Amino acid sequence: MSDMSDTPNESASNSCMAHQLVDGHVIDPQTARDVGHFRKALRQELYAKRKAVPLVQRQNTSAALAEMLNTHIGDPRDKIIAAYWPIRGEPDLRNWMAEMHVKGAILALPTMPAKHQPLEFHRWTPESEMKMGHFHIPIPQVADPLDPDLVIVPLLGVDQDQYRLGNGGGYYDRTLARRPNAQTIGIGAQFCQIKTIFPQAWDIRLNTILLAP
Repeated sequence: MSDMSDTPNESASNSCMAHQLVDGHVIDPQTARDVGHFRKALRQELYAKRKAVPLVQRQNTSAALAEMLNTHIGDPRDKIIAAYWPIRGEPDLRNWMAEMHVKGAILALPTMPAKHQPLEFHRWTPESEMKMGHFHIPIPQVADPLDPDLVIVPLLGVDQDQYRLGNGGGYYDRTLARRPNAQTIGIGAQFCQIKTIFPQAWDIRLNTILLAP
């Protein structure tokens, strides 16, 4: 499978043009490079904004997003909800996840079977033993794959058409393209809003965006 990162690998031309495929999509290499450079610069700008936010404000943003999720989701009983383990200053939903578990939701965390492959979602509870996965992100020790009804996706940036800018690996796009029935909810701080990411064929539009101060 081809890498869906923002800057596809270059290789010598060949008759089948396989080097111009990204996860099955034919791309223009120059366009992909230009968009990749644009996103890389934008990503660094948004990382700097996130880093400058005081810890107390980040905690308030996380709490506000938890309340917004409660309103949006409603009764969570028996719903399979894929959340995430926060990294790099992302909104921290771990307390909210524990509350959803108590209310009867079935929680899952993303795991990476291999680099450049779609994510899997494995069952998580507050009692789950954890181990270190790829990129040093904790994942459940016991692999128990689930098919989520809802996938909560952290935003670094999001444009006016609800396309997400993430950390650049393409993992969520690759995954969500294969889970068309899952409802997607992107969450982040209000400074995440941008005009456009110049979406490409492999980018997946999110169903719902929730932003908090």
